[in-house]
Amino acid sequence: QVQLVESGGGLVQPGGSLRLSCAASGFTLGDYAMGWFRQAPGKEREGLSCISPVDGSTYYAASVKGRFTISRDNAKNTMYLQMNSLKPEDTAVYSCAVDSRLRVGVCPTRPRAWGQGTQVTVSS
Repeated sequence: QVQLVESGGGLVQPGGSLRLSCAASGFTLGDYAMGWFRQAPGKEREGLSCISPVDGSTYYAASVKGRFTISRDNAKNTMYLQMNSLKPEDTAVYSCAVDSRLRVGVCPTRPRAWGQGTQVTVSS
């Protein structure tokens, strides 16, 4: 059974950092395009960052480029999102997703599964 479990969210002050984790089970994380998304109240889901299963190439949305870093540890079957210089507008529920196609693309444009999400709140 394919499962994704996020962790690492919480309350942080503006300018602070958090590292989110997405632990995968039921499949080999390194074989599929993976991505991080977020959704704030009243807003549409936003794609933030993705990582390719083929060469590890990455994608970042303009809103997080230079502040967030995506990575994965294949040995731990876990993906990460290091978030620095956090802003109040980064407040949202953050989720990870995995693509349904083996070793295709950079971003999970055809998601096979989503995690339940973890809340990130940036506030003083």
